[in-house]
Amino acid sequence: MSETKKFLYLNRKAPYGTIYALESLEVVLIGAAFEQDVSLAFVDDGVFQLTKGQNTKGIGMKDFSPTYRALGDYDVNKLYVEKESLEERGLSLDDLMPLTYEDEDDDYAEKDSIRVVSRAEMAQIMDEQDVILSF
Repeated sequence: MSETKKFLYLNRKAPYGTIYALESLEVVLIGAAFEQDVSLAFVDDGVFQLTKGQNTKGIGMKDFSPTYRALGDYDVNKLYVEKESLEERGLSLDDLMPLTYEDEDDDYAEKDSIRVVSRAEMAQIMDEQDVILSF
């Protein structure tokens, strides 16, 4: 019998210009399919991955940001966003996509997936993981 591991996918890069953000999202979905305890963290320019209204027409890339809305369907409902990274970029929770999931343990109540945490809280969350993959 395999033991469930806690995987944290740490996203540090802006959503476009490299393949890191898209690759991270694909690996998250694979991990969730294997019923691991999957969470995501967004720090530094990674916070831009969750911003509302992304338009990629000018750069000739496909906008993959709508895929984040499907994460709840794969039981990926812990998205940690570092408060200081948001503030350093002039962003707040209101600038991020409204990502939610249905909580099976609470009569399928819709709940927020995004949790804004301090740098110190992020360090604690990272310390609790079995595996951290940085993108």
